[in-house]
Amino acid sequence: MSVGEYRLENLPNGQRLVTEKLDHLRSVCLGFWIPAGSRDEPARLEGATHFLEHLLFKGSSKYTAEEVAQVFDTLGGELNASTSREYVVVYGRFLDDQLPTALDVMADMLITPTFADLDREREVILEEIAMVEDSPQDLIHDVLAEVVLDGHALAHPILGTVQTITEASEEEIRGYHQQRFQFSDMVVAAAGNVSHDELRELLLERQPASTGTEPQRAASQPVSKPCRQFVEKETEQMHVCLGGVGLARDDDRRYQLSVLDSLFGGSLSSRLFQEIREKRGLVYSVYSFSSLYQETGLTGLYFGCRPERLEPVMETVGRELQRLVKEPVPADELQRAKEHLKGRLILGLESTSSRMTRLGKGVLTNTEILSLDELASRIEAVTPEQLLELASQLYRPERLSVVGIGSDRSQFESVVPVDCLAALA
Repeated sequence: MSVGEYRLENLPNGQRLVTEKLDHLRSVCLGFWIPAGSRDEPARLEGATHFLEHLLFKGSSKYTAEEVAQVFDTLGGELNASTSREYVVVYGRFLDDQLPTALDVMADMLITPTFADLDREREVILEEIAMVEDSPQDLIHDVLAEVVLDGHALAHPILGTVQTITEASEEEIRGYHQQRFQFSDMVVAAAGNVSHDELRELLLERQPASTGTEPQRAASQPVSKPCRQFVEKETEQMHVCLGGVGLARDDDRRYQLSVLDSLFGGSLSSRLFQEIREKRGLVYSVYSFSSLYQETGLTGLYFGCRPERLEPVMETVGRELQRLVKEPVPADELQRAKEHLKGRLILGLESTSSRMTRLGKGVLTNTEILSLDELASRIEAVTPEQLLELASQLYRPERLSVVGIGSDRSQFESVVPVDCLAALA
C-alpha cells in the first residue's frame, strides 16, 4: 500500500482540491473541509458552528432533508459530518460512478441550506449538551480545556452552552453561515477511484470563480497558570484529568510527541495502562492524549476510578510522571512505541475515509502530507534524549493543572490539594 501519490491544485474558484486515486477500488470518499470551528465564534454565538453542521442536513434549495437521506441510501453510501475547534468536515462515501449526484447534493447542502426546522434542531442540540453533561468522561475534557486555555478562543465549548444555543436567532445563524461557510474557502478532498479532472470540472460548474477571501484567524498564545478545579456531579466514579499547554501542529517535535504519547498512555503496553490498570487493577480507563492546534496545543492524561481508589491512583500517576521527566526511555521500550505508532498509521490508511481525512486536514491546516516512508523515518529518528527533554517541558508536574468530576469535593481536595502536583516534582 502506497501513500503520498496525491494531486493538489488551486482552482480558479478559490478552492484547493486534493485527490488520491486508488483505481483498484469501486468507491470514493469525498470531503468538504470548512475553515470554521468553535474558536471562530463570537461569545454570544458559542456553538454556532456545530449548530450549522446539524442544519446543513435539514434541506437545501434543491433537496429536502428526506431527499438528502434518500439519495445517499439509494447510492448505497453514507453521509456524515463533524465539528472541531478549528474546522468542520462534511463527507460522504459512495460508489465511484455516483460522483456527480453525490457532489450535487453535498454542494447544495453547503451553499444553500434552507435552515428548515431550526427550532426543532435547536432542541436536538440542547439534548446533545445534556448528554455530554451526563457523560463525565467526555465533559471533563471540556473542563480541562477551559482551565488550561483560559481566555483563549480554543477554550470555547464545541457544542456551545444552553444559553447561547437557546438565544441564537435564525438571523445570526444565517449571518455566521454567510461569513464562515463560503464555498470558495473550502478544501475539497477525495480518495478512491476518483478522477481529479472530473471532480475539478464538477466543482467549477457549481462555482466558476472565487466569491471572496477566507476570513483570517488571529493567532494568540494562551496565558496558562496551573490550577485545580472540581465539578460536583452525582457520579459513581471520580473522573480526573491532568494537563497543560502542548505543541502547535507545525512544531517539528510533533513526531516526538506522538512517540511519547504512545509509550506513556496511548497503547496497551503503555506505562499508565500497565502500571495503573494491569498491575494494580485500580481503573478501567486510563490514557494520555494530545491535541495540536494552529498556535498551541493541549496535552494530558485521564483516568476514572472509584472514589476510595483516588489516592493510590494519584500516587501511581505521580511516580510515572517523575519517571517520565527524569529517566531516559529504555531502548526496547522506545522501539516498541515506535513500532506501535507505525502500525497504527498503516492500519489507519486502509480505508478511503482515513485517506481522504489525511489529505483534507493536511491541506486545510497547511501541514505537510508525508509518505509512509517519510513518516516512518521521522518516527525512527526520535531519540531518548529528545523524549526526555520534551517530557520535561510538557509533563513536569508543577506545570500541570488538575480537574475532577465527582460527587465528593472534599475527598478530591484532600487527595489533590492545591500544591499537590508541585509536591510531586
